Amino acid sequence: MASDQSTNQRLAAIREQMTLLADFVDPAGMQERLSTLEDEMGATGFWDAPDHAAKVSAEHTRTQRRLEAFTKLQADAEDLEGLAELAEEDAEIAAELEGAIASVEARLGEAEEARLFTGDYDAGDALVTVNAGAGGTDAQDWAEMVLRMEMRWADSRGFKTELLEASPGEEAGIKSATFRVSGDNAYGLYSAEKGVHRLVRLSPFDSANRRQTSFAGVEVAPVVEEAGDIQIDDDDLQVDTYRASGAGGQHVNKTDSAVRITHRPSGIVVQCQNERSQSANRATAMAMLRSKLIERQEAERQAEIAKARGETLDVNFGSQIRSYVLHPYTMVKDHRTDFEVGNAGGVLDGDLDGFVRSWLESNAKSRA
Repeated sequence: MASDQSTNQRLAAIREQMTLLADFVDPAGMQERLSTLEDEMGATGFWDAPDHAAKVSAEHTRTQRRLEAFTKLQADAEDLEGLAELAEEDAEIAAELEGAIASVEARLGEAEEARLFTGDYDAGDALVTVNAGAGGTDAQDWAEMVLRMEMRWADSRGFKTELLEASPGEEAGIKSATFRVSGDNAYGLYSAEKGVHRLVRLSPFDSANRRQTSFAGVEVAPVVEEAGDIQIDDDDLQVDTYRASGAGGQHVNKTDSAVRITHRPSGIVVQCQNERSQSANRATAMAMLRSKLIERQEAERQAEIAKARGETLDVNFGSQIRSYVLHPYTMVKDHRTDFEVGNAGGVLDGDLDGFVRSWLESNAKSRA
């Protein structure tokens, strides 16, 4: 009986969640938007403007995928009621019901996550840059560990990643690296990773095996195809070319094809070495610069909003967000939300969902 009561409670919770989700998703509105996009795609001369056509096509694919996912989830949630009635008299169906409920609950959790994204760029792709901080060789090794962690997390969520640049350290690890992550809400999710990541461990680079504290910074910028209000003057740019080295180049150490661009007014530096030509690397680097300038502009806007509310908001990348302790005990703790886990190895292998979800919920509440 207790089990039946538990099942009924879970089914009631699912019904309530589906009602809230339907209001948020607005399937009728999505269908209307799909029809509008399809009319535009079927118009004469649509492909004459390939850049615009590609964006419309991408929005159509994204909208259709979201609508199909919601429709399938809604149908599966509705089927649970009939399955529950059959399960009362059949043990095999009871086992099937448990799996079906768990599946719907998990997908509901993923769908509801989208409700936490409120920023203008949250739905789009992201540029993620990892920089070694204080700590010498240990910090450069730690930066490479953070890069691996962030990219493995992207893989676990089914995102596409592309390493754009990686500058190797003198002895080990990396000085910096930038990758692009593509997928629904990539920027909104990776915004949770902005800041300084602190590592405490026994140094593998210290002959005395002493405990060492190292730091790595993570910067995240939205990938924005249109410049909007961002104006970049060529006179403000210092463009350097160099020979690609380390990860990223298919024709490494053959030509000076890698490009580094310094934006003098802001001090922002971007570089790209993974493309096949210097001109392609420059185009990618300029897109990276535009994204980082937009991110800075957005951070300044949020700071102004917070100031108007009488609040303080740290818009710098220098704030320490998370500590990873590997000695004398193992623990990873997020200092913004107090979320922590003891399985540091799992976190370093890319299990970041708990940290990100807790930050998203906390951030959504503070914005509200």
